[in-house]
Amino acid sequence: MQELHKANWWTNDKNNKIICNLCPRYCKIGEGQKGFCFTRENINGTLYSTGYGRPTGFAIDPIEKKPLFHFFPGEDILSFGTAGCNLGCKFCQNWHTSKAKIDETNSLNVTPDYVIEIAKRNKVGMIAFTYNEPTIVGEFVIDVAKLAKQENIRTVMVTAGYITEEARTDIYKYIDAANVDLKAFTEEFYFKYTSAHINNVLETLRWLKNETNVWVEITNLLIPSLNDSTEETKQLCDWVLNNMGDTTPLHFTAFHPAFKLVKLQRTPPKTVINAREIALKEGIKYSYVGNIVYPQGETTICPTCGEELIVRDWHSIYANKIERGKCFKCDTKIEGRFW
Repeated sequence: MQELHKANWWTNDKNNKIICNLCPRYCKIGEGQKGFCFTRENINGTLYSTGYGRPTGFAIDPIEKKPLFHFFPGEDILSFGTAGCNLGCKFCQNWHTSKAKIDETNSLNVTPDYVIEIAKRNKVGMIAFTYNEPTIVGEFVIDVAKLAKQENIRTVMVTAGYITEEARTDIYKYIDAANVDLKAFTEEFYFKYTSAHINNVLETLRWLKNETNVWVEITNLLIPSLNDSTEETKQLCDWVLNNMGDTTPLHFTAFHPAFKLVKLQRTPPKTVINAREIALKEGIKYSYVGNIVYPQGETTICPTCGEELIVRDWHSIYANKIERGKCFKCDTKIEGRFW
């Protein structure tokens, strides 16, 4: 059992409580208490990251599963997550771990060096912080990503983007790519179904795109009757165009009943396909579908000549015709990170 790891990003208030500055909740944590995420605990007046070095397991996934379609497509990535989360999504599809406490899961005890060793041993050149919200173990993310950079191993955040300005500067310093869940495009949805606020996520997205070198892709989970209207999809696409640019990949994925929304139906494939078509019509150059079988919606197409460049089916790649980051046929630059 490793020692508890002192947390970053916190202050004391005048009532002898700790204020956690990691995410916009700014939890006030009394002695012996944990924050909303379950992984940051006040012990004798000091905040500790009890999730540091406590992954719930490791897996090797295709990078397309994150999903990242313009970040070294076809490569494998070492993936892991922990228990806990700083959002309260009623539709969470990994709720068995994200809504659990560390001592309620079969968590491992590992060091950052151990994570790097697993990647090297399996000859995997990328590491993903995923499955739950990696922001809540930001200290561990930093330590792993820093070592990974020294070993020329790339790192990826799969995140909801709910993080403070103070913490994000530190956590993303060594990160190479991120897929950010933009869960809807209304404050009403965010407040009611995630216990969070949309503007904080939008600020993170703008910052990542315009002030860092992190490669960013966006995912929007479409939930029937809650966030899947044509008008909301158009508004989301317009925001991406105006704030992130037309070359930011935008993924639309299908919901399946989970956690507290088990009575809702699955998202019809037509809804997801229509959302992608809306994005393309609005001017998004790269839009994709997920959680449904529709290979055409997973294919990367040259926005200039219409040539199929990366042909995918689910998480498998059957053809990759991008050469030196460009369309092999017309030489148009394809935004992303390619070999």
